[in-house]
Amino acid sequence: MHVNARKHFAIPPDERVRLAEIDPGDTGSFTAEADAHQATHDALAAIADLQYRLYAEHRHALLIVLQAMDAGGKDGTIRHVFGALSPLSAYAHAFKEPTPEEAAHDFLWRVHKVTPGHGEIAIFNRSHYEDVLVVRVHDLVPEKVWSKRYARINAFEKTLVRGNTTILKFFLHISRDEQLRRFAQRLDDPAHQWKISESDYTERAYWDDYMRAYEAVLEKTSTARAPWYVIPADRKWFRNWAVAQIVAETLRTIDPKTRAPSVDIEEIRAKYHEVERSEHGA
Repeated sequence: MHVNARKHFAIPPDERVRLAEIDPGDTGSFTAEADAHQATHDALAAIADLQYRLYAEHRHALLIVLQAMDAGGKDGTIRHVFGALSPLSAYAHAFKEPTPEEAAHDFLWRVHKVTPGHGEIAIFNRSHYEDVLVVRVHDLVPEKVWSKRYARINAFEKTLVRGNTTILKFFLHISRDEQLRRFAQRLDDPAHQWKISESDYTERAYWDDYMRAYEAVLEKTSTARAPWYVIPADRKWFRNWAVAQIVAETLRTIDPKTRAPSVDIEEIRAKYHEVERSEHGA
């Protein structure tokens, strides 16, 4: 019996979090990637079906937030878990350093305008949480500024939820050794060398500071309405399984229904037969 990922990896509101006590290499009851393959496949199939129903019903939205250290697997999760979604009603948005226009506004301004509308699924690669992570670690604004942002984030997410947006927030938890191993793989893989930057290595000096910043985020902003999930991510296949299970189960809970037709089906059916007879000389 495998763990219920939605319950097992959730951070309860106001719970003390120590990331050093959570094993990034955990694979639950799975002993090998092959063991998880069918379960992951089934979850992805369910997500695709439920996405269609979410789009058809046009009443709910789903926002998925991905946060991780560099090389933590945000891009890989988007590719392997969400890659099969229809772009008609799903999109990913990557948050980078704010543009001059974005920096001239409140820190949530650039976020709100890319949140999903009814019927849509949005995946955030990084997010508004950078404004209490990198900003805190590198002292880019005073503590009296960033320390007030947790409450503002909670209020912002509460507003989204009241508008029928379900929010899932994933911290992809990798070990420091695994990060370095992935950096080495990038150096040897021409297809991924474009991702390499000097900051990949200089930021490692702030690892402990980032862990403390993430712990504060998890403790202060995991709420019943917008929970955080800490996903062991050293094994990419297990990360994909866990995220897929949580997303699929959440969509099942939303239980979107396709809308009733807005026309008289029998009337349209009669017109179809009339056209068919006319065009085929019946």
